[in-house]
Amino acid sequence: MSTAADSITVSRLDGGSAKAHHAKALRVWLGLVALLIVAMILVGGATRLTDSGLSITEWKPATGVIPPLTESAWQEAFDAYQKIPEYLELKRGMSLEAFKTIYWWEWGHRFLGRLIGVAFLLPFLAFWIAGYIPRALLPRLAGLFVLGGLQGAVGWYMVKSGLVTRVDVSQYRLAAHLGIAVAILGYTLWLIFDLGRERAGVTQSGSRASAWIAGTVLALIYLQILAGGLVAGLDAGFGYNTWPLINGAFVPSGLGEAQPWVLNLFENPLTVQFDHRMLGYSVVLATILQAGWLTLRRPAPELVTSAFILICLALLQATLGVWTLLLAVPIGLGLAHQAGAILLFAAAHYHLWLTLGATAPAAEAQAASSA
Repeated sequence: MSTAADSITVSRLDGGSAKAHHAKALRVWLGLVALLIVAMILVGGATRLTDSGLSITEWKPATGVIPPLTESAWQEAFDAYQKIPEYLELKRGMSLEAFKTIYWWEWGHRFLGRLIGVAFLLPFLAFWIAGYIPRALLPRLAGLFVLGGLQGAVGWYMVKSGLVTRVDVSQYRLAAHLGIAVAILGYTLWLIFDLGRERAGVTQSGSRASAWIAGTVLALIYLQILAGGLVAGLDAGFGYNTWPLINGAFVPSGLGEAQPWVLNLFENPLTVQFDHRMLGYSVVLATILQAGWLTLRRPAPELVTSAFILICLALLQATLGVWTLLLAVPIGLGLAHQAGAILLFAAAHYHLWLTLGATAPAAEAQAASSA
C-alpha cells in the first residue's frame, strides 16, 4: 500500500525525469545550431580565401535565398559585379563560368546564415509552446536570436565597404564580422554547458584565481582570432612567408611605417602579421603556464586534464599556422587553421566554465537525491 510520502517521491522523480528529458532535447538542438555556426564560419573563411565575398552586390534577406536559375539571371548578377571596383581593377576579363564559382561560395555563406535563423527560430517556438524552455532561459535564447540578426546586418555592412571605392572589404569590418560570429558560438556553447546543470559557488582555495587565469587565456585566444581577421582582411598571410624570421629578423624593420603609429596595428600588413605571430606564441605560453599553475594547486582532476588538452590544441594550432604561412595560405590549410582556432576557443570556453565552479551533476541525479 503506497503512502503519501511514496507518492511525493514518485512525483519528484517523474518531474525530474521530465526536466532532464527537456534539457537533453534543448542541448541537442543548440548543439546542432552550434555546428551550423561553425560551418558558416568555415564557409566564410573559404569565401574570403577565394575572393568571393563581393560577388553578390545586393542584400535581399528573403528573396536572396533563391540563386540565379536562368542564363539571363546569371548574366544580370554578373553585370552588377562588373560595375564594382574589384572587377574593374582586379578581375577584368573574368568569364561568366568563373563568376559562377565565386558566386556560389558567397551564396552558400549567406544561405547558411538564413538556415541558422530557421534552425533556431522554429525549434525555439516549438519548445516554448511545449513548455520545454525554463522561464529563466527565455531571455538568454532571445538574446542569442538578436545577436544572429545583428550578425547578418554586420555582414552586409562589411560587404558594402567593398562596393564603391575599395577593391576589397574593410579589414575592420571583416574582423568585427568574424568576432561576432565567434562570440555567438561561445554564447551558444555556454548555454549548452549550463543546460541541465547546477552551478555551485567557487569554494575551492585558489579557484577564483584559476578562473581569472582561465578567463585571461580565453580572452587572449579571442584576441588572436580577431587578429587573424585582420590578417585575412589585409591578405597579410600571402606575404612574409618565412618562419621564425621575417625578412631575416625576428623583429623586422618596417613595423612602424604608417603614421600615426597606431594605424600600423590595423593597416600595416607586416605589423598585423607580426602581431598575429606574437599573439600565437603568447597563447601557447599562456596555456602552458595555466597548466603549471593548476598542477601546483592540485584542483579537481578534470581541470588539470582540460588545461593539458588546451596545451595540445594550442601547439597544434600554432603548427598549423606556421605550415599555412610557409605554403602561402592554400585554401585547405587555411581552413584547417581556422577550424583549429574555433576548436581551441571552444575548449578554452569549456575550461573556463569548469573553473567557475560548475559541479555539473546530471539533472536526473539531482532529482533522485532530492527525493
